[in-house]
Amino acid sequence: MSNPPLQDFIDRHDKLFVLTGAGCSTNSGIPDYRDSFGNWKRTQPVNFQSFMSDEHTRRRYWARSLIGWRRFGQAKPNDAHHALARLEANGRCEMLLTQNVDRLHQSAGHRQVIDLHGRLDLVRCMGCGRKTPRSEFQDALGRANAEWLTLDAADAPDGDADLEHEEFSSFQVPPCEACGSILKPDVVFFGENVPRDVVATAQDHLAKADAMLIVGSSLMVYSGFRFVQAAAQRSIPIAAVNLGRTRADDLLTLKVEERCEAALAFLL
Repeated sequence: MSNPPLQDFIDRHDKLFVLTGAGCSTNSGIPDYRDSFGNWKRTQPVNFQSFMSDEHTRRRYWARSLIGWRRFGQAKPNDAHHALARLEANGRCEMLLTQNVDRLHQSAGHRQVIDLHGRLDLVRCMGCGRKTPRSEFQDALGRANAEWLTLDAADAPDGDADLEHEEFSSFQVPPCEACGSILKPDVVFFGENVPRDVVATAQDHLAKADAMLIVGSSLMVYSGFRFVQAAAQRSIPIAAVNLGRTRADDLLTLKVEERCEAALAFLL
């Protein structure tokens, strides 16, 4: 399968800065947040301030995550991830910046990746900063809440699950083994800032690029949209592959409204 306009765009540029979003991973079984108009499909994700200040919010988050991680943690890269890894292997990708937290680009063999919003396969202590694998914390959650392991629920974005009618007051969330503080997934929640060094590193790579390719993102979150604004200010061409509206539609040189894996199939 070929996509002549997109293939021509990629062929004409040697240093692509690639920005990916949830649409890149939906074919791996990970739901996205927004519809084709860029609106929320569901209740907004947990807020950082609520997670840190409210024990009930933490119990609800981790109970849903206990169920959701079982499938999220087993997700495999799809053809969109493999196509972008091939683009890098061919020396055409300056950097890939992903808004996703699933690490599927890395699983597909992509080497130069910046995880803009962190990574869900790690858990971070908000007191001492200690990081542990999410798989280990999954075991600890299961040991503390064995009765919850019999539950199942529909998948929600980013390892969440739709446990809407459960009473969460009995759910036990283990503290940090080292210092006893609050544990949080090592991702950027809504209301939390992307670390400055991550933004600076991404901006440095964008400055070296001769074009930008957006794959599977509506860009409704400013943390990703800012890089499109920066590319436009540099007057480098910008192409996007996305089903539906994006926040940057008026800045695009080319827009392809197809599923990511179909639009990029020519790279495989």
